[in-house]
Amino acid sequence: MEQFITIILRTIFFYVLILIIFRLMGKREIGELSILDLVVFIMIGELAIVAIDNPKQSVTLTSVAMILLMIIQILMAKISLKSKRFRDLIDGKPTIIINRGKIDEDAMRKQRYNFDDLLTQLREKDIRSIADVEFAILESSGSLSVIEKMNNPNGEPKEGDITIPLIIDGAVEEENLQRINKTNFWLRQELKKLGYRDIRQISFCSYENGKFFVDILDEE
Repeated sequence: MEQFITIILRTIFFYVLILIIFRLMGKREIGELSILDLVVFIMIGELAIVAIDNPKQSVTLTSVAMILLMIIQILMAKISLKSKRFRDLIDGKPTIIINRGKIDEDAMRKQRYNFDDLLTQLREKDIRSIADVEFAILESSGSLSVIEKMNNPNGEPKEGDITIPLIIDGAVEEENLQRINKTNFWLRQELKKLGYRDIRQISFCSYENGKFFVDILDEE
């Protein structure tokens, strides 16, 4: 009976503790969890299970380990906010699987992503045919973002475009520049025409349908 009560009390305690830890770690949807988030969540869950299942396991030591994991996750999240390179290392980069209606098989191979995966995720988004897709982007979370082809008023297909980030956190995205067949020099010259001379002061700059969107770092 005493062991039964102990298990109940430990279950309630760790339930509350995990709720507090996850709340402090920030709000993230399940589909948006990074590899780091998943590792931390799994480890915290395993620690709680072991402590509940084994009454001899120290509640204090288990709680300390769980709190330490929370601190590690928060510190990593702060580093990731400041470092694009670190974000790419931990979370990976989005991959364009379908670009302007054409499937990029090489990108699929690099992501170990097959046609069954593609068709399944398209069906989940109520897309009946690949021919209806202008862009399909495999996000770092594993979800697929789809942009369907647009039509002119006469019903004929019309080319669309997606937002191409060219600068993130003051750093130029050289890979995206190559994707649109532009150079670093071109980007700097175009931004100078718009009055932006210091790229390090730009938190985000994108290029879509021939137009720039620029957001200055910490601008109110």
